[in-house]
Amino acid sequence: MSLPATLPSTLHVSTHPAVQHKLAILRDERTEPKKFREVVRELSWLLGYEALADARIRPLTIRTPLEEDRIGLVPILRAGLGMVDAMLELMPTAEVWHLGLFRDERTLRPVEYYNKLPDSASVDLCLILDPMLATGGSATAAIEVLKRWGAVTPVRIKLVNLIAAPEGVAAVAAAHPDVEIHCAALDRQLNDKGYIMPGLGDAGDRQFGTGKAG
Repeated sequence: MSLPATLPSTLHVSTHPAVQHKLAILRDERTEPKKFREVVRELSWLLGYEALADARIRPLTIRTPLEEDRIGLVPILRAGLGMVDAMLELMPTAEVWHLGLFRDERTLRPVEYYNKLPDSASVDLCLILDPMLATGGSATAAIEVLKRWGAVTPVRIKLVNLIAAPEGVAAVAAAHPDVEIHCAALDRQLNDKGYIMPGLGDAGDRQFGTGKAG
């Protein structure tokens, strides 16, 4: 895939020092699963805070701001699960729906195997949670599922990722130019297996202790 000469305006890469510090901990192959999960949670909270900067609010009669946007969280199983609790701390009334997509290692294409969306769209903003935006296949597929379900204008969709690759950003921007991407880092490239370089290894394996870091 040819990459764009300039990055799309929908891409937001955090420059906050706390975000970069926590990301360095995740990249370290010596970080054990327990610590990895804790930092994923902390980093998700910071990224969620930035992604919600334009959430609409309205004043209550007691002059306390209240979220007006109805928000849905869509973690991509299984790695996205580690980002949910932090988002719920920010938005306790958010609805959580699970979407299962796995990457076919031969074709690198996403395959949907689980969908727990309600019957119809009931929110104003959907946040897709997935630590890694690599080829963009899973993200693009998830966005397509949400749009078919009814998450279209005025409903907004945003991606929240820890790390993104230029190839994934380009794929999402080309297929869904209306979707904003919030991430902690934009890494160099993908390798021949479709993994982000330098990346942090397999985010799911590292969270749940089911594989080696690398």
